[in-house]
Amino acid sequence: MAIGHSPLESICQVEHVRDNSKAFFLQPHEMKLPFSRGNFAGNPNHGWVSSETERLNPRRPGDLKEAYNTSSLRSDIKWPTVEFRDIQAAFFQRCKELSLRVLKVMAHSLGLEPQIFLHAHRNIGSDDNATTLRSLYYPPVNSELMKEGQLRCGEHSDYGSITLVFQGPEGGLQVLSRSDDFISAPSIPGTVLVNIGDLMQRWTSDLLISSVHRVLLPPAGDSRSRQSLVFFVHPDDEALITCCDGSNKYPAVTGGAYLQERFNDSYGRK
Repeated sequence: MAIGHSPLESICQVEHVRDNSKAFFLQPHEMKLPFSRGNFAGNPNHGWVSSETERLNPRRPGDLKEAYNTSSLRSDIKWPTVEFRDIQAAFFQRCKELSLRVLKVMAHSLGLEPQIFLHAHRNIGSDDNATTLRSLYYPPVNSELMKEGQLRCGEHSDYGSITLVFQGPEGGLQVLSRSDDFISAPSIPGTVLVNIGDLMQRWTSDLLISSVHRVLLPPAGDSRSRQSLVFFVHPDDEALITCCDGSNKYPAVTGGAYLQERFNDSYGRK
């Protein structure tokens, strides 16, 4: 992730964001409640997501995780603290820079016009684009309170273009292979895992395939928590996503409409 920074500086920044986020997650429920997702005008995805609120696999019980979504950088957004805001916003911008570089390289590798993906991501960081930095916290699991079939994060594919994943050392992430087996994704210090999202799969007519993944429960007797930082890159809400090979393999859809449909599945239709 080094963009004008040394690898050590990048690792330290990731750890700084993790520590800052964990301090928020360890607060009492009532202190986090005012910052809940859905409480922010103009950006319904910004804010805190409590444990079991989200079901990334709608066929399973709610996921055993909390999240803080940084989806808006507006000056009038209320944050837990000024320090929390500054740390999240600075890391958001670093991830934005890296993701735009990755998108440009992807276009080049596919033999496409270099700006084709960048044109659809011009509004990252504004309320016209749903790109989100998620600080994820998986608390220790109480086996006596678990529901049947419950996981820390149910099987799903990401919704947008690409995803940058900064894993912690705890492990638990698994990815579905082409042979339909889940394999563990190793946590390698100082690296960024890049996922393909569903809209990129549509965009490239299945040339690039979005990956199904999940986070398992810890082994019996393992009472550790787990953390990760994930930067979900989405096209602008009004960007029209069509197959870049000119085919009609997938119908055209705007970035905003597709995302809202997926949110309806994860959080329940209203």
